[in-house]
Amino acid sequence: MAVVQEEREIAISVPVNKSEVVSSFRADDFAVPTGREEDWRFTPMRRVKSLLNPLPDSSGAKVAITAPDGVNVEWVESGDSRLGQVLTPVDRVSALAWEHVEQALVVTVPKGSTFDESILVEIDGSAASYSKIRIIAEADSSATVVIDHTGTGEHASNVEVSVGDRSRLVLTSVQDWDRSAVHLGRIHTQLGRDATLQQVVATFGGDTVRLVSTVGYDGPGGSADLFGAYFADAGQHLEHRLFADHDAPHCRSNVVYKGALQGEHAHTVWIGDVLIRAKAVGTDTYEINRNLVLTDGARADSVPNLEIETGEITGAGHASTTGRFDDEQLFYLQSRGISADIARRLVVSGFFADVIDQIPTESIRTRLWAAVEDEINLVGAEQSQ
Repeated sequence: MAVVQEEREIAISVPVNKSEVVSSFRADDFAVPTGREEDWRFTPMRRVKSLLNPLPDSSGAKVAITAPDGVNVEWVESGDSRLGQVLTPVDRVSALAWEHVEQALVVTVPKGSTFDESILVEIDGSAASYSKIRIIAEADSSATVVIDHTGTGEHASNVEVSVGDRSRLVLTSVQDWDRSAVHLGRIHTQLGRDATLQQVVATFGGDTVRLVSTVGYDGPGGSADLFGAYFADAGQHLEHRLFADHDAPHCRSNVVYKGALQGEHAHTVWIGDVLIRAKAVGTDTYEINRNLVLTDGARADSVPNLEIETGEITGAGHASTTGRFDDEQLFYLQSRGISADIARRLVVSGFFADVIDQIPTESIRTRLWAAVEDEINLVGAEQSQ
């Protein structure tokens, strides 16, 4: 009887469609999640409970920014008019992070400008913190922004992004936390007419990381490519949720996320949601998630969702696969004189290559390849025992 009641509680908490999700800047407008809600059912609530209510001290992170000349960088008060134009929190943690940040970082790429050098935002945690970052790429501009998370502590963040008409933005978010860190974050990007977004999310560190990435469109011609790579070790929980809200005609979205898992109780979650509204004729969208399970005891949950309100689209689809390490590939490589360790490196590196190689900043890319190499060494050591 108790099981039936729990299933009923879960069912009634699921909205009819994604357009009905509650959004508010006030944390009190959201109930404290219990883990029975659809949006929280995969998340280990015990690990994130301190972020479900206001933090007593939220000053435990240092932020450093490096930007080329011509990029406007400002620290502004939380009531600045540029904040909250495109992102409205859709859960309690995001709303708490919004309410309790005293200053926000605003990065503006001026109209018509192009920057080859990356804009680097480094966030180094030591205790608990909230953060709010506003990125504005004005019309006809082009830039690359890297947000790099390191250190430890418990963190809740909001990243609010506008990509102006005919602009191009490459946005990379790296979660290279220490093993003890907890991070719950939200990234929302609004694309103007004929604007282009390339977003790469790479998550290798932390005890528990839960990132929600959403995209909306202000006019026709918007294009979003969302790439992701993650590698979970024993006991880690890495969760990525995506939502592409196609509410303008003739736009596209492409999602490619790849993850690997090894070790007891390693857990990854990928939720991919796409909503094509009735007015979004000519939409072209596809999402794919692939998971490589390297050892026993690891678990990958993958849930693609596609909701279509018009039949006048160019294309829409999704795919999800989760599989074990391919022993036939190893045998093939070894039969040609390649050792087992090197063969394993080749297979796993090839699995991640088309995602990590999307990162334009060489230093970040090199660091992530080193992290993959460290993970492969752990797998090899375990299998040799």
